Amino acid sequence: MEKILIIEDDADIREGVRILLEGEGYSVSEAENGRKGLELLKEEPDLVILDVMMPGMSGLKTCEEIRKISYVPVLFLTAKSQESDKLIGLMAGGDDYLAKPFSYSELLGRVKALIRRWKIYRGKEEPEQEQRYIELAGIRLNEEFNEVSVKGTNVEFSDIEYNILRLLMKYPGKIFSAQNLYESVWNEPYFYNCNSTVMVHIRRLRVKIEEDPKNPKLILTVWGKGYRFGEH
Repeated sequence: MEKILIIEDDADIREGVRILLEGEGYSVSEAENGRKGLELLKEEPDLVILDVMMPGMSGLKTCEEIRKISYVPVLFLTAKSQESDKLIGLMAGGDDYLAKPFSYSELLGRVKALIRRWKIYRGKEEPEQEQRYIELAGIRLNEEFNEVSVKGTNVEFSDIEYNILRLLMKYPGKIFSAQNLYESVWNEPYFYNCNSTVMVHIRRLRVKIEEDPKNPKLILTVWGKGYRFGEH
């Protein structure tokens, strides 16, 4: 089981990220400041998720201290998104950079990529010849890194949008009712008013993947039954 260390002064962010990562099977330890994080580094994590803006020892200084004793990958979290801030973080020894607010699917993609490279670097895993792709009708969905490209262009999706699209693409031609989609993606009991929630997300998906969202050819409505993925 891969181990991840979160160094973040915001308790709510720490808890949210921890719950997400533990749900994906990772072992997670937490520190609310840089000094405690450096103490937990002796547990030899496979990845450090590090907030830049922290009171006391900043994330940048913490990363510099980490680099004195370890080459573990460091993923910076920060409210700053300027290219100059990203460069400073990378120069301090960071491996990647994610600006707040971020989607959980994007965070998971970065986490998986960094850990995989780290394992290969240490000789624990051979590079895979093929990654897990679903590719249909010009849409390429990379399940390994939670990334989607439409006709060769990367497109950002919310967690809900990504999970709906992945489910529909995994079973092209299968009709999913609004209840099927809601209970599978939201993991909550379905009520009639949830139908409008599903419709809104289907509409957003069509805007991102269809040439003409008002005349969809990929995500089709089967009247009275639900939705399916498939070309006319």
